Amino acid sequence: MVVTIDTHSGFCAGVTGAIRRAENELQQTGQLYCLGDIVHNGQEVQRLERLGLETIDYDDLRTIHHARVLLRAHGEPPSTYWIARQNDNTIIDGTCPVVKRLQERIAETYNAHKHDEQRAQIVIFGKRGHAEVIGLQGQTNNTAIVIEKPEEAETLDFSRPIYLFSQTTKSVEGFRQLVERIQLKIKNYELRINNDKLKIPFEYYDTICRAVANRVEQLKQFAAEQDVVLFVGGTKSSNAAVLFGHCKEANPQTFFLAGPDDLTEEMKATCRQANKVGICGATSTPLWLMEKVADKVKGEN
Repeated sequence: MVVTIDTHSGFCAGVTGAIRRAENELQQTGQLYCLGDIVHNGQEVQRLERLGLETIDYDDLRTIHHARVLLRAHGEPPSTYWIARQNDNTIIDGTCPVVKRLQERIAETYNAHKHDEQRAQIVIFGKRGHAEVIGLQGQTNNTAIVIEKPEEAETLDFSRPIYLFSQTTKSVEGFRQLVERIQLKIKNYELRINNDKLKIPFEYYDTICRAVANRVEQLKQFAAEQDVVLFVGGTKSSNAAVLFGHCKEANPQTFFLAGPDDLTEEMKATCRQANKVGICGATSTPLWLMEKVADKVKGEN
């Protein structure tokens, strides 16, 4: 049996940066608060908690004073920074640079058009309630419209200008379909200004992180080359759920597990019958966890 770990799996650059910030702070002080799970992987969270990281929620943030608080890679709305300043807390900003730039672009667009008579719509292609999307909506005083699927384009008002952005981890193909649907609808509407007929403005910005988006095809290729695939991911990670689905599509002999302790007798038996076993994971899966799964599989050989 040959056991291979996918070289494209594991933390994305944004998550890596946030974790490094946490580790550096903990080395110096031995204590650090993090607003929400630093990453959607329970075992990595537990590792950092043993070093002194304490995960808090928004209610906790309102009661903590004179502390150091890490913001994870997903980013936060302006209200979070305001609460921290009010309580004299120091923010350790682990927001992914790609997400930070997106927040700034959305804020600029919102501020440029918030007083327009045409009542422009800022639209975010993303998952409702996702931490990144909450941070993006916050740049527009929570007025941005969130669309999860291209079909939801029908809910927009095509008589008003539309400025479209995307959550950094959404599907490139889904974004393309959404753009086409809006273009098809909005061309049938016109603006009337001083008796002049003008096209309704529609601008879209592909703000999807290619380092993450490209992983889908890379992962599918890796899965197809294996006899059996063990996908390692956090049970609370939406990215893990999506990537596991793609993996399963490419190779039906794909199993999901959170860590080495989840390796069932069925998985072990299937692996023993295989020549090639592949280990892969989500953008929130640490390499050390995939290595532990690989070691356990090899031990069962």
